[in-house]
Amino acid sequence: MNPWGWVLVAYFAALAIIGYWPTPVDEPAWEALEAFFDWAHQQGAPRWFGYKLLEAGANVLLFIPVGALCVATFRRNTWFQNVAIGVMVSASMELGQFLFLSRRDPSPRDLVTNATGTVIGIFLVYAMAWWLRRRQAQRDQAAH
Repeated sequence: MNPWGWVLVAYFAALAIIGYWPTPVDEPAWEALEAFFDWAHQQGAPRWFGYKLLEAGANVLLFIPVGALCVATFRRNTWFQNVAIGVMVSASMELGQFLFLSRRDPSPRDLVTNATGTVIGIFLVYAMAWWLRRRQAQRDQAAH
């Protein structure tokens, strides 16, 4: 396994801790979040700006590294195969919450936002690789 594979394993372990925590991981902050969103709405923020948006954004951000690390670890995989890994990890978390954790709230929305994060992570690695190749080609051309 290449070194990125070990990072991916460690990240999956962190996701497992988050995903299988017996209570919602953001529960200690609920009152503060509710107060913040109430205040924001009083200041004119639109109603769509709320906890569901925050949760969706957090899910996307949490899975961006999954996509990036899958590309780095499984270099021969297609982008679709790497997305499938992210979806399977997310689905296993949601299924585990449904089956074993009464205080957690599994949802199809989480699966979609996690998959979106995986796709963004994959895209970012591909974009960075394209940019680096382009930059190297420009250097090579300038050197001749």
